[in-house]
Amino acid sequence: MSATLRLLLVLALLLGAAMPQRGAAQEATPGAETAWRLLDYIAVDYPGAVSDGRVISEAEYAEMREFSTSVRSRIAALPAHEAQSRLLAGSSVLISAVETRAAPETVARQARSLAEDLLAAYPTPLAPQSIPDLPRGAALYAEQCAVCHGATGRGDGPGAAGLEPPPIAFTDRDRARERSLFGLYQVIGQGLDGTAMPSFAHLSAEDRWALAFYVGGFAYADDAPRAGERAWRNDPDVRAAVPNLEALTQATPATLASRLGEPRANEVVAYLRSHPEALAVGGADGLDLARRKLGESLAAYRAGDARKAEELALSAYLDGFEPVEPLLRARDGELMARIEAAMGELRASLNRRAPTDEVAGQVTALSGLFDEAGRALAPSEASALSTFLGAFTILLREGLEALLIVIAMVAFLRKAERQDVLRYVHGGWVAALVAGSATWAAATWLIAISGASRELTEGVGSLVSASVLLSVGVWMHGKAQAGAWQAYIRDKLSAALSKRSAWFLFLLAFIVVYREVFETILFYAALWSQGTQGALLGGAALAVVCLALIGWGLLMFSKRLPISQFFAYSALLIAALAVVLAGKGMAGLQEAGVVDIRPLAALPRVEILGLFPTWEGLAAQLLALTAVVIGFWWADRKSRAEAEV
Repeated sequence: MSATLRLLLVLALLLGAAMPQRGAAQEATPGAETAWRLLDYIAVDYPGAVSDGRVISEAEYAEMREFSTSVRSRIAALPAHEAQSRLLAGSSVLISAVETRAAPETVARQARSLAEDLLAAYPTPLAPQSIPDLPRGAALYAEQCAVCHGATGRGDGPGAAGLEPPPIAFTDRDRARERSLFGLYQVIGQGLDGTAMPSFAHLSAEDRWALAFYVGGFAYADDAPRAGERAWRNDPDVRAAVPNLEALTQATPATLASRLGEPRANEVVAYLRSHPEALAVGGADGLDLARRKLGESLAAYRAGDARKAEELALSAYLDGFEPVEPLLRARDGELMARIEAAMGELRASLNRRAPTDEVAGQVTALSGLFDEAGRALAPSEASALSTFLGAFTILLREGLEALLIVIAMVAFLRKAERQDVLRYVHGGWVAALVAGSATWAAATWLIAISGASRELTEGVGSLVSASVLLSVGVWMHGKAQAGAWQAYIRDKLSAALSKRSAWFLFLLAFIVVYREVFETILFYAALWSQGTQGALLGGAALAVVCLALIGWGLLMFSKRLPISQFFAYSALLIAALAVVLAGKGMAGLQEAGVVDIRPLAALPRVEILGLFPTWEGLAAQLLALTAVVIGFWWADRKSRAEAEV
């Protein structure tokens, strides 16, 4: 196998590792889902069957008795679990409450409690994996549901005539305040026994969630979302009550009302169900996860389990903070760097077994930094201008490194009058853009890129690029003398730029460009979710124009340079980029947990130079710089020897 094919195989394996299957963490137990749905239905509909100890609807009461009995039989049929006997006992208590016509509040409380215990024992995904598509939900409702439930959700569609029981009116406020989005999602997926409501399990999970969010908004007045938006933006207590999508899908308006008050809870529910993007994954929920993991890490360290503490601290970074890093970098890059450095120092303290009080102080300091990050990531901080500037600076910064390398290769081939090889270089960077677009599409709809995979991809990609650039820089330095270049033209150029070397140039262009594209798409995905897509596209377009002008200017400048100066400048540029990438590669491996971190307080953090305040990062850059110096000396010596011959 050639070196090129081996490197391609490594990249393919690396990309595969970067893309684990989305949603693989939990698998639902169908029987448990059905039992949960019945419990939810009992909690919502029992008041329509019994009031003040009297049956007010024989049909509804018969249904409640049937459903409560069915819950027990379905729990009994579930796979063996240590909690199963407790669940069966709880179902018996519920049956007894229904049989004795207990108060609706009592039955609802018992049903909800049993449902929570059921999900704890037999987990099932409680929230969508991505922000629900409300326009898609509206289209599905008009196509699949409106014939019975009516165009406005009043249960008065043309197909409702003669149905017993009649279709649910989603506009019924009393019913809606007891119904969670998860309950709607379950009914959509499984249907409802004893009614005309069929199962829509043939729809994807994303479509079912979109439908649940759409119909969950019918019960609220048109002005409620606007009032809810004001409360969401201005009141931290409201955001604390609904920190993420999972909390929104599980909570009923009634439970939120007990915490926020009736009017405000309804307004907030109306806003979030119609604008779930306000709870975009990777915002406050990511910081909350990081806080929780750090708390668990400190508890483990106090208990004497340093290894577990290190693992939890790494998880706090990769699973909690890493997903919010792209958006925070765009909003407040200086704060992002402070948090990243503080988390590295915490891991270093755990690794060297620092005193517990020192570790506790670092965790407390990080909690304060997370508070700052939460304010920076708040929806109220999102604006078209911040998105525009973020999109512009991110693409300009990430694209410049790749542009310099590609321009150096293009200029070299033009100097060598090897236009036939140019297509390999152009093919490499174009293929990287295509691969980047595919990565974005896959990360949006098919897979989830974990924090560890992202850092590992960036770290390995940077180190591979650095090693290749070192060899190219040394080679170019050896040709910086006009005599050496003329000899190379005369004796070796046709052989050296064979098809094998042309494919090497293709691979080099692909690696350096894809690394930057991979980084950029993660930032852009975070900015895209903020709802200011026009500003993002405008910032990206301006950055592309600036990069194109810089590239054109460099090509024009290289044409006027004498060949010896061209090679001298190009060698220095490529060698400098190799040193920068060595530092970035080591930082990526450290953030992925592959390499330990030993902070170096005296060293400043200068990301554009690949300079990070750690001994390992400094050693990697010094090693690369040493390789450059030795390589240049060796190339000079070889060039002089060839000139003498």
